[in-house]
Amino acid sequence: MKVRRDDQVKVISGKDRGKTGRVMRVDRERERVYVEGLNIVKRHQRPRTMADQGGIIESPGPIHVSNVQLLDPSDNKPTRVGTRRDESGRRVRVAKRSGQDLV
Repeated sequence: MKVRRDDQVKVISGKDRGKTGRVMRVDRERERVYVEGLNIVKRHQRPRTMADQGGIIESPGPIHVSNVQLLDPSDNKPTRVGTRRDESGRRVRVAKRSGQDLV
């Protein structure tokens, strides 16, 4: 999977199509990402203790990784991701759109 935590992504399909956000969490087994402020789901939470307060909790839901694209750091437009080796032999992610390294 070429998407990592703290990457800026744009949703390319689904109810939040066209919106951008930061990846909070990556679920590699299910191939899903959690993007900050997108795909908000409401969950009814029962109070666990007397001091705890229940209610409706809103949190970001999972989005399949095929429905998001990384944003190119040079022009903030969606790009595909490739890899290459740098001088020290480490793998580096590269934006196909501009050829710039993704950190």
